[in-house]
Amino acid sequence: MTSPFLGEFLGTMTLIVLGDGVVAGALLKHSKGENAGWIAITAGWAFAVLAGVFVANATGSADAHINPAVTVAGAVSSGDFSKLATYIPAQMLGAFVGAVIVWLHYLPHWGATQDTGLKLACFCTGPAIRDAKANWLSEIIATFFLILTISALVTTTLGSAGAIPRGVAPYMVGMLVWGIGLSLGGTTGYAINPARDLGPRIAHAVLPIAGKGSSDWGYALIPVAGPVVGAVLAGLFVRLLGI
Repeated sequence: MTSPFLGEFLGTMTLIVLGDGVVAGALLKHSKGENAGWIAITAGWAFAVLAGVFVANATGSADAHINPAVTVAGAVSSGDFSKLATYIPAQMLGAFVGAVIVWLHYLPHWGATQDTGLKLACFCTGPAIRDAKANWLSEIIATFFLILTISALVTTTLGSAGAIPRGVAPYMVGMLVWGIGLSLGGTTGYAINPARDLGPRIAHAVLPIAGKGSSDWGYALIPVAGPVVGAVLAGLFVRLLGI
């Protein structure tokens, strides 16, 4: 019953359940994790990536991209665009379903939380300072280094002499995402994943969330297109270097 589509769907769903889940736990009123802070959120997202990769692998996706930016970068660097039509819809759908599960899990906490901005932040990203050019640049830079480092990691993992065991790679990717969150995430919330932002933002727009406000569609292009631009640039750079 496993398949690449199912793997990417379930892996991305797991990513969002645990990733948006830690944000909700830290922001929503009367959660036992309320006010846990940025360290908890970035760590939670790192563990979410680790879990998502394992679930994706186990259910049919050997690549376990769980991120359209990674899929796009792989296509650009390899010249093989055949996976886009399977992986990206699965990732988007998985992200939407994951966000619905987070809404259900924290059901009584939405009404208890008055701040509509905090509720939205449990689903998708937003800028610390709203400056379109700077926000675009932040997402492009963070995604570029995500792809560059993953490419370097894959090269090291699959190399011959002194190679890192393949099973260690998901842990290292989780550490990478943690590092990006800590170092580069303070500006825009480091979407670095179009599905991670768009799927939950759509969920926020359509779900009957108690007391919700705007889904901030005026900002929504940046965390979707910014990572794609960063992924294309990184894919071209990786292809140029031959790694």
